[in-house]
Amino acid sequence: MEEVKVLIIGSGPAGYTAAIYTSRANLQPVLYEGIEPGGQLTTTTDVENFPGYPEGVSGPQMMAEMRQQAERFGADIRTGMVTSVDLSSRPFHVIVDGQRELMAESLIIATGASARYLGLPSETKYRGQGVSACATCDGFFYRKKDVAVVGGGDTACEEATYLASLCRKVYLIVRKPFLRASKAMQERVFRTPNIEVLFEHNTAEVLGDESGVTGALLRKSDGSEQKIDISGFFLAIGHHPNTELFADQLALDAEGYIITEGNSSKTNVEGVFAAGDVQDPHYRQAITAAGSGCIAALDCERFLLR
Repeated sequence: MEEVKVLIIGSGPAGYTAAIYTSRANLQPVLYEGIEPGGQLTTTTDVENFPGYPEGVSGPQMMAEMRQQAERFGADIRTGMVTSVDLSSRPFHVIVDGQRELMAESLIIATGASARYLGLPSETKYRGQGVSACATCDGFFYRKKDVAVVGGGDTACEEATYLASLCRKVYLIVRKPFLRASKAMQERVFRTPNIEVLFEHNTAEVLGDESGVTGALLRKSDGSEQKIDISGFFLAIGHHPNTELFADQLALDAEGYIITEGNSSKTNVEGVFAAGDVQDPHYRQAITAAGSGCIAALDCERFLLR
């Protein structure tokens, strides 16, 4: 059975940054990339808000370069998915792909969170070509254009008002006859002149061509249909943290995010650390994920030295 000092579960900015720091600390980290090597950024065409890329960079390129940097310092990055973890005692017992067994002295969890989508084939088709789950990440590309936001909660209202400051018009598509958002957020939406709220509407199809999204076909509760012309289609119906492996072993909040102590990456199990979107329900940015990957690596290093 293989024994490792540091096992990192998940890739993306958090996992790769943790691998860079722990490998430079001579901790010989092993990283399993999981089901989506590189994380959510591999589905993003252009990243313009990550420091160090004045001309912008594609998401896949940035993740490839982070991976290469970690490997340069000796990180052992492997293809595979952790399928079982026993955190009841140290070293932790881990199974990869249902068969390979490892014992890990410490664990950094960077499994991320997955955006919730409507499940439409057309939505999948245009993901990264006008369909996005992050207005803060991608809103800049739709300046002075018409866009739509799907959702009725605080996040949807926040993203709609943010986009309204950039875009010509924002449609807020709400399935129910009311907004679930706080009163303050509702008032902000209704005070914004270029936001049009479409109550009791569902998206039947995302429309587009070879250039990307061109519109959306909406279906009202009475069965009538309406087509809107848009360039961007933003989902704001929540995220699902990828914490199923740890549900009965780590402290999670009501939404399933890993709870960490104070400003650290420490979980309620000694020797287990969490980084990135798996413990961050608020910011969900590449730069904050990378920063928390650094924190987790430093916390892990101090733990092992102690």
